[in-house]
Amino acid sequence: MSRRIQLNVLVTASGGIIGEGIIKCLNWANLSSKDDAIFYVINATDINAEAAGLYRCNGTGFLIPRSSSPDYVDKIISIVRKNDINAIFVGSDEELLVLGRFQTRIEAETNAKIISNPLKVLELARDKWKTFEFLTTNNFSRAESCLPEDRSTLITRYGFPLVVKPREGYGSLYFAVAKDENELEYNISKIEEAGWKPMVQEYLGGNDTEYTTGVTIDKKGTKVMSSISIKKTIKHGQTYKAIIDSFNEVRQPAEKIALKLGVRGAVNIQAMRVGNEIKVFEINPRFSATCPMRAVAGINEPDIVLRNIFMNEEFSETKYKRLLCMRYWHEVYVEYATYKQTADEGIVKASNSLLPHYF
Repeated sequence: MSRRIQLNVLVTASGGIIGEGIIKCLNWANLSSKDDAIFYVINATDINAEAAGLYRCNGTGFLIPRSSSPDYVDKIISIVRKNDINAIFVGSDEELLVLGRFQTRIEAETNAKIISNPLKVLELARDKWKTFEFLTTNNFSRAESCLPEDRSTLITRYGFPLVVKPREGYGSLYFAVAKDENELEYNISKIEEAGWKPMVQEYLGGNDTEYTTGVTIDKKGTKVMSSISIKKTIKHGQTYKAIIDSFNEVRQPAEKIALKLGVRGAVNIQAMRVGNEIKVFEINPRFSATCPMRAVAGINEPDIVLRNIFMNEEFSETKYKRLLCMRYWHEVYVEYATYKQTADEGIVKASNSLLPHYF
């Protein structure tokens, strides 16, 4: 019988949908593990005391400065050392490149492993124009794109509407669908005024043809451990209804992209169906906000990646439940005194949070 091990993990940005999703997956693994060989003690960070994940993890919650602060990395290292953290999950897009660039230092000064892709993968995938160039060079089906100076070519080929978005953006921030040249110029200028770099992309169609595919690659970068595709309906930039099915025509190209990109761990690939073609329009080099849906379907990506890294377990998971997922608002309650103490002292010493089961 294998000896049960405990892994102390830290999830950053625990008030955001990605960080909360990772916490859900790790809690789900603790609740549903069949072999009982591993147990996760989940610690969390956020910049705000009003972050639900600080109070819903089974470890300790910590307030930290923004990732742009000069004190950010030192604070992460201090928390990791004092709490004997084994693994750090990155729960926000803002922190991805910061922790990627300081990964060598953090791992040298602590006993923790940052659960993230290699820096070159992060830098390529976080730049949507470089992502397009990678897909084009490797002959993967993709949404046609251009830089603003070449927009006349895209207008001639596709007409309007066209998509305008920042190369370095995330979520739906500064994303726009331009219906004519005036709207195109306005949104390009808006992105530039924000200090970002715009790009233009073909408009791929309606809201009922979008897919998100989660792929995990083993720590050597040579094998697909899991893949799962979801057809999703978007509301305010996030998935709020989803159909989980095999979608082989979506999932298999995503596996090839992940391997070619050099992924280690998790990646999330966004695509649209246009006729009989699956066109990729974005790659997120991290765990997805939809990872809890995947975990319930039978593909728990944070658990798979951790077991591969720390227990040398090998996976080949492509079968999962067919499900419909419907998201809805829910509430977490914390005694006001606990919240005030957290805000004042920067640590959740004893969470008395309540998650009522009234729906």
